[in-house]
Amino acid sequence: MRVFLPPARRCWLRIALRSDLAGSGVEPSEGDAAQELPMVEVHPEGVFEVELDGAPTGYRLRVEWADGSTTEYEDPYRFPPSATAVDFARFRDGEESELFERLGARVEQRDGVSGTCFSVWAPRAFNVNLLGSFNGWEGRRLPMFPIPGAGVWELFVPGATTGDLYKFDVRSSAAEGEPGGTVEKTDPMARRMELRPRSASVVARPEPFAWTDERWMASRAERTGPGRPLSIYEVHPGSWRRTEDGEWLSYRTLAAELLPYARDLGFTHVELLPLTEHPYDESWGYQTLGYF
Repeated sequence: MRVFLPPARRCWLRIALRSDLAGSGVEPSEGDAAQELPMVEVHPEGVFEVELDGAPTGYRLRVEWADGSTTEYEDPYRFPPSATAVDFARFRDGEESELFERLGARVEQRDGVSGTCFSVWAPRAFNVNLLGSFNGWEGRRLPMFPIPGAGVWELFVPGATTGDLYKFDVRSSAAEGEPGGTVEKTDPMARRMELRPRSASVVARPEPFAWTDERWMASRAERTGPGRPLSIYEVHPGSWRRTEDGEWLSYRTLAAELLPYARDLGFTHVELLPLTEHPYDESWGYQTLGYF
C-alpha cells in the first residue's frame, strides 16, 4: 500500500477492525481491536508504503506532519469513483437538464463513511487536484480520478462536510502551440460561495430547501389570470435600501419593507435583480454567475 502525503514526516497504517485483518498477514494480539503498522518513507516528498500479504477491507491512516501535529483519517483512495461515462451520456448528447446533481460537491456516505464527493468537468485537463480547508490547501495531496470517456474528474473525501472550502487545481498540457499551465478554479456547479473578495467554493448542506408556500401557490392562479391587473416593480435588492451601517437587508427584512412600499405605489408584482450571485454590486446583477 502506498500513500502520497506532502508534507508528512511519518505515517502509520491503522487497521481498525479485527475482521479487516483477514488475509492481511497481520495477527492481532489477544484483546486487541486494532493493529498499527509503520509505513516506510520511500521518497522525501512524502511517499510512504507498507507491504501486506493482502489488502484490508477497512483501514485508517495516522499521519505526523512536518509541524509536529498528528491526524488520523480515512484514505480517500480506498473509495473508487462511483460515476462512469454512461452517467454523462445525456450531458454529452446535450440532453442533461440536471447536471448539478452529478457535478459539484455532494455530501454523502460510502461504506458507512461520511464525506463529500467532488466532481468537475475538465475535458482538456492533464490532471486535476482538489485543495481546500480539509487538506491545508495542499495542491498535490488530493489528485482526482479521471472518468474515462466523460471528461469528468471525481474524488470522494472522507470527513469533508458542510461549510468546508475548496477549489480545483487544474493542470493543462501543452497543445497546439499553447503552453501548459496550472490554474486554481472555483467550482462552476458550487451551491455556495465565499463573499468576495474571497473566491473559494463552499460545501453546502445536502438537504433541499423545505418550501412552505403550498397555500400561496394554490391561490396564485386567482391573482395572475389574463384579466387581472399587472404592474411590475423592478428592483435590485442590494442597492434599493441598506441598513444604517451599510449592510444589505436580509430577505425577511426586505419583504417587510419592500412589499408595502411597492403596494402603496400601486404595483402588483416585484421583479428582483438578480436571483443568482454576481461579482460586482454596482452592476445590478447583470454579470450573473453561481446559478446553482
